[in-house]
Amino acid sequence: MSAATDLLLLAEATAREAGVLLAEGQRGNVEVAQTKSSPTDVVTAVDLASEKLIRDRIFAARPDDGFVGEEDDDVEGSTGVTWIADPIDGTVNYLYGIEEFAVSLAATFEGTVVAGVVHNPMTDETFTAALGEGARLNGRVISVGSTTEVSQALVGTGFSYVSDVRAAQSVEFSGLLPQIRDIRRAGSAALDLCSVACGRFDAYVERGLQPWDLAAGRLIVTEAGGRVEGLHGEEAGELIVTAASAALYDSFHEALIRAGYGDWPLPNWPPRRLPG
Repeated sequence: MSAATDLLLLAEATAREAGVLLAEGQRGNVEVAQTKSSPTDVVTAVDLASEKLIRDRIFAARPDDGFVGEEDDDVEGSTGVTWIADPIDGTVNYLYGIEEFAVSLAATFEGTVVAGVVHNPMTDETFTAALGEGARLNGRVISVGSTTEVSQALVGTGFSYVSDVRAAQSVEFSGLLPQIRDIRRAGSAALDLCSVACGRFDAYVERGLQPWDLAAGRLIVTEAGGRVEGLHGEEAGELIVTAASAALYDSFHEALIRAGYGDWPLPNWPPRRLPG
């Protein structure tokens, strides 16, 4: 068993335990604890409880590792392993009782993501990947779709909770929409990435993703045979581009350029730096 597989087993067990907490929490009265980028970008009390559970389980098993979470302070470790966690990816969905949300947890070694889990407790779907070992959904090997024509592509996306950024995003996406089959805006970046990995989406584009949005899902896509890059080959994040195959990727990237993606800067960028 590889070191990456060992980390994946811990990640999956931890994500599943956090998922039980989320499922139980959504059956009750979900309360907003605070807001982030705007009054509509919320943090629930369950976000905070979920991240605490994840941190506690990781540090109980590996006390010297680093940790980056969406809701609390970063921790620098001494082992070369840093964990990246989103305790609820899709918090607004969670708040409204919509079942499209997930726990996302990844392990990096010296800056490279080597294991990742995205777990939706409401559907009991668990997407996993270890570096060099392929991607799986509930243990079954998955791969990206076979669509090669942009005009036939079903594309996932997401939008900012900051109103002026969202307004600009709507302009660029309006340029992409006539070029593709249709869009889906499900509300969880991690699950959108996994939808590309298993062929439910042909491509995905979103601006302004943070490390916890991207880390696990990116590995799952690449291990499923897809590509995850930023515009013009830049690092994914400020503009993430994901496509199901090399043949689709290049033409999808060209469609984004025609639509005007990258023509305006994203405010308040770059994201938080990872420790180490």
